[in-house]
Amino acid sequence: MRWQGGGWDLEILVNGYPGKAVPHGGLGWSTVVLLRGHGRIVVLDGGGYGLRNVLGGMLKERGVALGDVTDLLLSHAHHDHSVNWPMFREARIHIGRKELAWALGVPWGETAVPEHAIAALSQWPTLQLIDDGQEVLPGITAHLAPGHTPGHLIFVIAGSGQDCVLLQDAVKNRVELTTRTTDMTYDPAVSRATIDMVWEICRARPGCLLIPGHDLPMTVENGVPRAIGHHQAAIRGWFGTTLDEMTRFDLAPLEPEPSPEGATP
Repeated sequence: MRWQGGGWDLEILVNGYPGKAVPHGGLGWSTVVLLRGHGRIVVLDGGGYGLRNVLGGMLKERGVALGDVTDLLLSHAHHDHSVNWPMFREARIHIGRKELAWALGVPWGETAVPEHAIAALSQWPTLQLIDDGQEVLPGITAHLAPGHTPGHLIFVIAGSGQDCVLLQDAVKNRVELTTRTTDMTYDPAVSRATIDMVWEICRARPGCLLIPGHDLPMTVENGVPRAIGHHQAAIRGWFGTTLDEMTRFDLAPLEPEPSPEGATP
């Protein structure tokens, strides 16, 4: 999906997936966004280890070398959003000041923080720390949105006709937005307050585009979130007698919801 506003051309490279594996735990299939404008090439988060070759290939298809990326925005310090920062070593790497302090202080081996990667990031020369309310890039403002992690940030892009809100895991999917109940939160009340803040943004910026961390992008119409596009997710496994024989398991809903009028998947 693509969106334009505020001098930015936004493209969702990877739509996050709202689910977990059984019995293998969290999938870590998270949203990755490419932004181009104002003389910058920006990546929002970077997925997990398994996405490295795929993400590099996606960028190359768009004429973007890894060294061309000027800025990497990290919404928070969990592995499926932050671990690939070394792919963009020449870029300015932005993360919340509060989030980094929290991530450096968690007990090793007990959370979804990739400890070694965050420790190395804290010493990286291009690291840029973000504070609540800061304009990180032209027209892009960071807002503290705790609950999933204490220092999680969302990013609001002011567009000429439509604004865009990069929610990531502050609101991971449509179910969390509509029910105000969240999975993987350190404090349900804090997460609920963050979701209330997102609803206030929706009221203040009618028709804004919402991009969650583990679901399709959406807009709110008459108080109801409507997905744009449809999920594409599958697993291929070797259960035959040769490596050429693979079984595909489709993980997308059988009947995806239609896109709202005027939306461009």
